Amino acid sequence: MAGFRSLAYQVRDARNDRALRRHSLRRCLERFAPYGHRATWWHLCDRHGIAPEDRGADPLRLVAALEELEDARTVWLEYERQFAERRRREKHHGLRRPEWAWGGSGDAVVRCADPGVRPEGALGEVLRRLVRALESEPGTACPVCGETELRWPEVAPVGPWEGAFAWDGPVCAGCGIVVPRPALADFPSTDAA
Repeated sequence: MAGFRSLAYQVRDARNDRALRRHSLRRCLERFAPYGHRATWWHLCDRHGIAPEDRGADPLRLVAALEELEDARTVWLEYERQFAERRRREKHHGLRRPEWAWGGSGDAVVRCADPGVRPEGALGEVLRRLVRALESEPGTACPVCGETELRWPEVAPVGPWEGAFAWDGPVCAGCGIVVPRPALADFPSTDAA
């Protein structure tokens, strides 16, 4: 099974045909998809002018989408590395439970409740905002866009993009992410929905 870097190499390799390069980019999302697979794919397609079903997409657009994904992955891997270092130090000093931390939900770092509704901006910038929020105290607003209107869903999600995903926080009315409960200072119980 190919890793992210190997797949990224295939996207960049001009000797590969367009279909393989696109397929390799899609497979990169199996390794890192910050919004969830479908939402991240649609985000990259929208931002880089790629038709989601186009098997012969422009290689320059595919590479630009890959670069955006790689930037976001670099941001997140650095956060995870620093978090692991900090936790080792805290454990050494007897602190066995962080005040709050969140490592994402499955393959998604910041899952979108609806793949068609996503945060504005490049993936890397969105993750930088999330990391800043993760490194500060929990708040009362969305850690990505700052929206204060957070809604608990009325019914369980149904659709191919949710899989075994369960709501682990309210949905931001501004950018559509599922705000992780640890990011909120005070959050209502799911019974209040």
